[in-house]
Formats: sequence, structure tokens, C-alpha cells
Amino acid sequence: MKAAAAKLESPIRVLIADDHRLFAEALEAILAGESSIEVVGRARNGAEALELAMELEPDVVLMDISMPVMDGIEAVREIRAREDGPAVLMLTGSNSRADVDRARQAGAAGYVTKDRIAAELIDAIVQVSPPQY
Repeated sequence: MKAAAAKLESPIRVLIADDHRLFAEALEAILAGESSIEVVGRARNGAEALELAMELEPDVVLMDISMPVMDGIEAVREIRAREDGPAVLMLTGSNSRADVDRARQAGAAGYVTKDRIAAELIDAIVQVSPPQY
């Protein structure tokens, strides 16, 4: 899948939404090594993620499931309710089936547990991003 990412005409625009600053910075550092991905912003809570998703128009939002102000599930619902909203990948430390089901029902395109980020994140972003022609 990384080979597919390398062939994209323009970078996949990604918004990171996580209330843990160090984790968000680590995500950004992982993604910075990929020329096919551009981090366009960071949100600290679900409400800010919703606002930045509308303002920055990313292709993909990486959304923590548990955040203050508005949780990731509600933020996904709001983002996906809008026409042409970005794909949302849920990020969480939980492996709970109930969390996966809630995320999918809210409109998340995928789900990556935080312990599998390094191994799966780039491929997951490429998979859920809109096709580029």
C-alpha cells in the first residue's frame, strides 16, 4: 500500500484530532516521513476537530475516540453529516467491539488501535482517502 501512496499526484491532506499533545506530535512525526501525506492541522477536542475539518477541508481526519468538549464519536457524526465531508479514521487505545461498532455507526471509515499505529496508519490513510485522478 505504501507504493500506492508514493504514486499519488498530490498529498493526502490529514487533520489530526487528539487531546494528548505528545501523541498528536508523535503522529505528526510519523506522517512527516511520508511525502504522500500532508498534515494540515491539529485539533485538541471534538468540537475543534469539527471546526477545523470544515475550515481546512482535509481528505482524512485521524480522530481520537475519547476527547473533551465533544467526543470523537459525536464529532464523526457531525463531520460525516455534511456533504463531501472527509473520511474519518478512528484512533483509540481501546480494542472494545462496542467502540468499533459505535465508530462505524457514526460514519467512521476505519479504526486503528494506538498500539498498531506505526504498523498500520499509513496504509489505513491511503485506503480511506478519496481517489485522486
